[in-house]
Amino acid sequence: MTKPIKAYIFDVYGTLFDVHTVKEKCEEFFPEKGEAISQSWRQKQLEYFFLYQVMGKYRRFPVVTMNALHYAVKKHGEEMTQEQSDALMDAYLHLDHYEEVEEVLGKLENYERVVFSNGTPETLTPLLEHAGLTNYVDKVLSVDGVKQFKPSQDSYLYALDQLGVKREEVLFMSSNGWDISGAKNFGFQTAWINRNRLPVEELNLEPDKIYEDLNGILEWIEDK
Repeated sequence: MTKPIKAYIFDVYGTLFDVHTVKEKCEEFFPEKGEAISQSWRQKQLEYFFLYQVMGKYRRFPVVTMNALHYAVKKHGEEMTQEQSDALMDAYLHLDHYEEVEEVLGKLENYERVVFSNGTPETLTPLLEHAGLTNYVDKVLSVDGVKQFKPSQDSYLYALDQLGVKREEVLFMSSNGWDISGAKNFGFQTAWINRNRLPVEELNLEPDKIYEDLNGILEWIEDK
């Protein structure tokens, strides 16, 4: 690994926060289908990000997420009221963070700690606030600033421009293999937080390191 790392960039959804926290609310509204709807919701959300990017269009995170939710509910043969839709969208602002997140971020206090997401400020800020992580993050960056979804090169360039460091001085972390591939393609150093123990993407863009959770990244700290 190349050192020193000056900025640690974290993806948010799936990396710091468990997106499937919403399955409990899904189950409340749609008994015996909560987990399936949650899975379909996330899958369709990602598909819509990619489709909008390829089509040269941009829709903000809340719109994409809501449309994906409505699709997922219909896919599983259910109908949803406006109140249920609002409640499930609100659940996205109250996701559970993974158990090691606070401790790992705390140990990086001497470095720039950045979150960078397809989420928008109005979704990311309350999410961090409700989780009590605001003081553990130095900068919150959103693709909304450039209107280019990850994994486009322009999205990573936007994040880099906000930091004033070199590409090789960034360690980019995500639980999403496609995000790691995009960041590696851009020139960041990468650590794949492979929470689901999946195979590496077949894109010839292997991550620099692979860890089961965020604790592994602490080996990159020089002054530990």
